[in-house]
Amino acid sequence: MNNFDYYAPTKVVFGKDTEKETGRLVKEQGASSVLVHFGGKSAIASGLLDRVCQSLKEEGIAYETLGGVVPNPRLSKVREGIALCREKKIDFILAVGGGSVIDSAKAIGYGVANEGDVWDFYAKKRVPTACLPIGAVLTIAAAGSEMSNSSVITNEDGGLKRGCNTDLCRCRFAVMNPELTYTLPDYQTQCGCTDIMMHTMERYFNMSENMELTDGISEALIKTVMKHSKILKEHPDCYESRAEVMWASSLSHNDLTGCGTDGGDWACHQLEHEIGGMFDVAHGAGLAAVWGSWARYVYKARPERFAKFARNIFNIQETDDEKAAVAGIEAMENYYRSVGMPTSLCELGIHATEEQIKEMADKCSFYGKRTVGVMKKIGAPEAAEIYRMANDKSIPLYSR
Repeated sequence: MNNFDYYAPTKVVFGKDTEKETGRLVKEQGASSVLVHFGGKSAIASGLLDRVCQSLKEEGIAYETLGGVVPNPRLSKVREGIALCREKKIDFILAVGGGSVIDSAKAIGYGVANEGDVWDFYAKKRVPTACLPIGAVLTIAAAGSEMSNSSVITNEDGGLKRGCNTDLCRCRFAVMNPELTYTLPDYQTQCGCTDIMMHTMERYFNMSENMELTDGISEALIKTVMKHSKILKEHPDCYESRAEVMWASSLSHNDLTGCGTDGGDWACHQLEHEIGGMFDVAHGAGLAAVWGSWARYVYKARPERFAKFARNIFNIQETDDEKAAVAGIEAMENYYRSVGMPTSLCELGIHATEEQIKEMADKCSFYGKRTVGVMKKIGAPEAAEIYRMANDKSIPLYSR
């Protein structure tokens, strides 16, 4: 196993009615003026925004609100938030929503606390040195941003979807009431479950020695989410299943399932970022659409790892590692289909042209300046091949 540092400073307040404690939690952070950042109409219509703001009022905390965050959160909204925070002298940002809202809040926090253009941090031109403190009231179990060091923003100029990862943006606290996710449409729930599993699968598929304990946690998390995602298709108001999935969301992306490894592959996320940037698809659906093609492209680099995944997740009894690996990939795709997730770009409603494939591949490689992945180094040519496989699974590449 590799040496590792593990840092998870976020205070979690989990359970029914916990959003009513938000004001107290903000006050504990010494905040005097808060930006309440949220998404669309659901936070208003459900009464959640009112409850959160009332809890701030009860603690005597001034606040401003800024809504309008969309999936694949936009740089323009981030810049709007930065300007508002500076004008109103905001010293704390409270994200009320899912991963998109939390990511947007983190980007605003970077922008307020540092000089210059916030996009520089996402374009890898500079590294932030500070961030306004962030808190979260979680409404969607998916991205795990409530406990991660990650923020992903889309720049409308060029359709670039890029991430910035530093511990500076980690939430001071996360309020998690599973009941707040009851009204999510099934598609959003399943996209969220896919994203949760992929955060652990990205870490699981690596090229290092692995700790038995970390593998066991990872496998249990994946199987738990698979089980409860199916329950939620039939019983969307099952508190136990919502709670299991919500907690898995946090544990999957707070680095717990990467302890002792080389950090994992992460090529699928980078490949999906370009799909999301170009076609504005739901992140979880985009991950499901590209995962099988990526897996078939790389599994021979370490078939025994894919075989372990197949045997421990799907109870596949095949003794030959390569055959077991392929069977596990097929089983994962069958699971995706069973919960309404796509396994190709065409199932996602995308029929990418060769020009679009090349553009996504170029952007993924930062125009030839980087490769992604550890199982295989994927540059622009390799990324284009995987996109073609995902675009049309009937082509010979897909059966290699």
